[in-house]
Amino acid sequence: MPPPQRRPGGRTARIRTQVLDAVLAELGERGYDGLTMDVVAARAGVNRATVYRRWGDVGGLLADVLDAASDDAWRPPDTGSLTGDLAGLNHEIQDALTAEPPIVAALIAASFRSEKAAQAQQRLWEDRYARCEIVVSRAVRRGELPPHTDARRLLIAATAPLYHHLVLLRTPPDPHLPDHAARTAALAASAGAFTEPPSAGDT
Repeated sequence: MPPPQRRPGGRTARIRTQVLDAVLAELGERGYDGLTMDVVAARAGVNRATVYRRWGDVGGLLADVLDAASDDAWRPPDTGSLTGDLAGLNHEIQDALTAEPPIVAALIAASFRSEKAAQAQQRLWEDRYARCEIVVSRAVRRGELPPHTDARRLLIAATAPLYHHLVLLRTPPDPHLPDHAARTAALAASAGAFTEPPSAGDT
């Protein structure tokens, strides 16, 4: 993947920060249906014409919020074990999904209402999965996992219970779920549940 582009500096960067912060605040307070260009411009203290010219519509605002999330230095936990790394990742996910205001959950919901936001959400997922692949490669090097373990399938299996319970079922957060889901996925992975046959070039 190409490296993220450097954000423009000076006044342009300042306006972008003000506007995106306003989008997050409004989304957390009012949800997608309460998010309008004019409300965001007023909250950000930015001329509405500037907001319309740069972002176009609410979908453009949401897409930029999600794209901005990829332009950071986040890395997955490095605890020295696969189970620990997956558990740490799951705890971060649970904290994000249960935070107040519920911005992450609101962004996920908004991605079902806006095509631009949906595409940006997909880019963000791809970025996060790419960064988390090191969790699996480290575990392979330590001998915890068999070679050719499919990182994406393992990561999905480890994290999916968090999204299922908190986003789909809307059950109260379970403090034991992040560790249990991580342990279950790690055990399955160590038994070869996510291995792929070697390609012709690897044999």
